Amino acid sequence: MDEHDGAESGALRMDDPWYDAHAAGEWQHDAAAPVAVSVDASANPTEHDDPTSVYLDVQHSAAFQEVRGRYRGFAFPAVAGFLTWYLLYVVLAMTAPGLMARPVAGEINVAMVAGLAQFASTFLLTWAYARHARLRRDRAALDLRWDTQERIR
Repeated sequence: MDEHDGAESGALRMDDPWYDAHAAGEWQHDAAAPVAVSVDASANPTEHDDPTSVYLDVQHSAAFQEVRGRYRGFAFPAVAGFLTWYLLYVVLAMTAPGLMARPVAGEINVAMVAGLAQFASTFLLTWAYARHARLRRDRAALDLRWDTQERIR
């Protein structure tokens, strides 16, 4: 039976964590950093495990640590860089008003350019975060979610 036929397939898609996998977009395998998907090879898929023990097993698994490390590897430097850039703008506005008032083009001064650059860098950082998540974490996180849900059901 085709997955798209009948009312029963609609119910299957609702419970299937892979149903929303298309939301993750294209995934490109990172050959330099493989992610192990299996959390516990000894788990019996026919038995329902205690959710607390399943989540603790997943939390201690190498696959989860890899996803978490990839998140931290991007998020911590990005936050540090953005906060440094923001605080530099504030400090320059307070301590170097002559520099910030220097005209760049007509009525536009350094402070206006730097302020607009703050907005641009916010959008750029948001795009970079979404791209990094799509390419480096989403597939592994979906695999972990699938394994976790199979062990709990």
